[in-house]
Order: sequence, then structure tokens, then C-alpha cells
Amino acid sequence: MNTNVSEALGINGLGRIGKLSLWHHAGRKYFDTIVINVGREVGKSFQDIIHYLERDTTYGRLDTFLNGYQSEPVISNVDETNGTLNINGVNVKILRNNRNPKNIEWAKNNAKIVVDTTGQFLDPSLESKAPKGSIRGHIEAGAQKVIASAPFKLNEGVAMPEDAVTTVMGINDGDYDPLQHDIISNASCTTTCLAHMIKPLLDSFGIERILSASMATVHAATGSQQVLDRLPKTGAKDLRKNRSILNNIILTTTGAAKALQLVIPEMATIGFIAESVRIPTATGSLIILVMNFQEELNKKPIRRELINSIYEDAAKTNTNGYLMYTEKQNVSSDIIGTPKAAAVIEGHETHSRTGAININLEHVRGIDKQVLDMIKDQVTSIQVTQTVIYGWYDNEMASYVNMLGDRTVSIAEAMH
Repeated sequence: MNTNVSEALGINGLGRIGKLSLWHHAGRKYFDTIVINVGREVGKSFQDIIHYLERDTTYGRLDTFLNGYQSEPVISNVDETNGTLNINGVNVKILRNNRNPKNIEWAKNNAKIVVDTTGQFLDPSLESKAPKGSIRGHIEAGAQKVIASAPFKLNEGVAMPEDAVTTVMGINDGDYDPLQHDIISNASCTTTCLAHMIKPLLDSFGIERILSASMATVHAATGSQQVLDRLPKTGAKDLRKNRSILNNIILTTTGAAKALQLVIPEMATIGFIAESVRIPTATGSLIILVMNFQEELNKKPIRRELINSIYEDAAKTNTNGYLMYTEKQNVSSDIIGTPKAAAVIEGHETHSRTGAININLEHVRGIDKQVLDMIKDQVTSIQVTQTVIYGWYDNEMASYVNMLGDRTVSIAEAMH
């Protein structure tokens, strides 16, 4: 563990990912100073921020999280005038004045790396002076590198800027070039899990044997959903987001398939469908991945045992711990807090089924009619195996925030 890094880490936003990122780095102690921008006054006093930081409904108390059940309080040296405190030996400063990234005092506080967790500034093509703010504003304000804790969102037809890149740790983190990239997306929790579920299969079978793929994430509630039914905002398109997450299973969308292509470009050639269902839990989510493979002569048939062995071997060789394999029978709460696991493959529930698909070559695009006339039987049969794979992930702390912390530290190390 590296300590006493002279530059401060900046965190913009103190929602779920911002707060848990603070917890992560307070325990990791790579940065000796963390500067958090809230951008406004909170509650009636500075103590209300302390109250928020030291306890969490999902993960319990901060001191217990860091040091176990026998721990003492870890917040000390609270100075409301200067907005400073100390957490577990790490100096923390809270900024409460500016919400527009270009006006945040990163330079004054020596924050060279900023993690933006607000989910509001996700278009890297916008200039720093954009009226409603831009992720590039952090750089104008003094940051050298900015990490977004969500996928980029660009308007249709707009190219990705050359200084921006999307990475998932353990998949394509090597795509980050410290000399070129200043704005980095850490993708999403779902894309992170999905990428770690697909990569071992690609490595084993190759892209050419994958005929199609689809996924559905059974996802815990997020802060964008409502506790009770609420009237939609002006122009709202998805009326379900305004329904109570306490009482409903809610169909919604996910950009995981699109984001996956940024970290595993080969997947752009596959017809991939991604869907999302939100359920009334605080964290702990599940991806149900369906892959259709073409069976080939002289190659080992794709069966449940083969799929599980691929994941089991990948988990053993995955020294960073991002992929885990288990044959235990889990429920979602068992996954909460699993250290670093981007995906926990539930081998007990892997399924496969092989069948023949008849294809009329006359209806296949791209085959010349003269070639077809030379073929005696224009209906051919191929063997296709459909597999169903289940992957758990703690969409807040254990999977996403821990890997976001790894991404942050790796970028900091490349700066020295």
C-alpha cells in the first residue's frame, strides 16, 4: 500500500458513489488528503455532513466498516469554519460553494485527480464553459485527470474526443494512455460485471463462434427512482421512473450493451440486446447472460461443464480478484461487500441446451444466385448451443466503488 501521496484526491458529489468512494479511500490511505465538493450548504450545520458520512443504511457505520466491531470512532479534528476533518488518519476537506466544475477550487487545494460522481457531467465533447457545466471544467479548475463514475453520454453522431477513453479494470485498463487521456469513464457497474462475464468466453471460443447474445440485469434501486409515486417532470418519457421502487418491479433501460463495445470492441459485430429490471433492494444485482454459440466439428461440445470450467480457470488466474466463481447457492445479500468482485459467477445455475437450426440459404443475404443454383440442397442445418450464465455484483461498494478506487490509484501512479 502506497501512502503519503502529496497531491489530494478530489471527489465531486457526495451521493452513493461519492460517499462510498470516500469510505474506500479512507480505508486504503493511498491519498493523504481528500477534497470533496458538495457545492452547497448541507442541513443546518457542518455536523450534518458528519452525521451523513459516519453511517450508512446498507453498509453500516463507517468505523465498523474500516476497523471491525471493536473499533473506536474514526472521525476527528472537525473544523466547521474551514470545512475540514480527519477520517481514519486521512485529511478531508469539504467544499460547499460551487457546483459548476470550472469554478471548483481544485487548484487551490492541490487536487490533481478528480472523480466526478454526480452523474451530471458525462459529455466529454462539451467545452469547459458550457452553460450548465462540463466535465472539462474540472481541468480548467486545476485538475489534470478526471474520472467519471458513469458511462459517457454523447449526442448522436458526435465522435469521442481523442483525450477521452472508457475503461474497465481487468478488461481494457491498458487502453488508458497517460500522455493522451485526461478524461476517463469508469463505465458502469453493470457494464463492469458484463465485461468480466463475457471476456473469458471470448478468450476461449473467439468472436466468430458467438451467434448472438442478450442480457438482463435484475438491478437494485438507484437514487434516480422514487420512494413514492410522483407526478412526472415536464417532458418525461419514462413514466415508470416516477413509480414507487418500494412496491414495484420496474422495467427500465440500460446502456450496458453500447458501453460494452467501448471496452470490448469485438462485441460490436454481435447483435447484443441488454435490458434492465429494477427491484426493491438497496444493493446487490444480477446479470442473466444468454449466449448462442455455433458448434463446430472436431471441437469440444459447448456444455455446462465446459462453461463452468472456463470461468473457474479464469477466476483462478485472475489475480486481481475481479472475477469469482462459486458453486454455492447464493441470494443477493450474500454478494454485498464481496471484496473487489466485478462478477461472481453462480456455477450452480449455469445451463446449456444444444439444438439444430435449419437455414434456407435462399434467404441468406450476400449469397450469389449462381452459387445457390449449384447447391443441391439449399436448406442446411447447424448445431447451436444456447447457454444461460448468472453473474452477481454488488453494484455499489464491493464491485463498482472498489474497482473505481483501483482505477483512480492506477492513474495516480502513472502520474509519478
